Amino acid sequence: DTEGLQRIKEENQKHYRRAQRHLEKKEKIQRHNRKLGDLVEKKTYDLKTQYEHLANLRRTHILELTSVIFPIEEVKTSMRDPADMSSESDNAMTSSTVSKLAEARRTTYLSGRWVCDDHNGDTSISITGPWIILPNNGDYSAYYSWVEEKKTTQGPDMEHNNPAHTISAALCYATQLVNTLSLILDVNLPKKLCNRQHFAFCVFVCVWCFNSEFCGENLSRHRFTRAVKKLNANILHLCFSQHVNLDLLHPLHTLRNLMYLVSPDTENLGR
Repeated sequence: DTEGLQRIKEENQKHYRRAQRHLEKKEKIQRHNRKLGDLVEKKTYDLKTQYEHLANLRRTHILELTSVIFPIEEVKTSMRDPADMSSESDNAMTSSTVSKLAEARRTTYLSGRWVCDDHNGDTSISITGPWIILPNNGDYSAYYSWVEEKKTTQGPDMEHNNPAHTISAALCYATQLVNTLSLILDVNLPKKLCNRQHFAFCVFVCVWCFNSEFCGENLSRHRFTRAVKKLNANILHLCFSQHVNLDLLHPLHTLRNLMYLVSPDTENLGR
């Protein structure tokens, strides 16, 4: 029994010494983990700082782009509310008639259905200048009418102030801006509007390739509507990526959505 007790004591001492070594190793691992934790925290802070710096650079480039090359702004129209004009001409008009006229003014017949648009007739959105505008409510029927008229009318088009021309130009400029913004923000666009690209000149090649879709020829209603839907989808995707307030967006308001995206008031622009 005494010899057995002695052997047990020796084994216990061995286990104790081994436990001490494990304890030292554990403390060493904990110190290493703390160092790694501090290093990760520092790297995370540096990465966050770099992200903020990159966002500020992107924001600066975008604001320069939209202030010098592609300015987007609201253009006030001189149209007066028909309800107000009628009220002035006939003081005996009832309030129900006034309200109906105001409601009719805010309603647009678009693609076979009536669409309510509070901005209709009040403002338009321009890009690159006040003379290149898009209808605020997304009604591009002027382009369809112009294409149909060109099919039946022979000879060159001498009407320089045709609204279809401004619609095509505005959509081309909007497309150029969207493609450039996707490169600056490093956001892949969900809808492909161009099939060929070149690494060194990807901006210009993409712009030319898609511009031909809007400006190179008179598009049918189906092709034109399809291209506009792709453009609107890309704009909304960029707005979502920059956390633009969803209450401000509308799927048909092409330039207005772009204006909200590149506005200096957009807090997350460049993220």
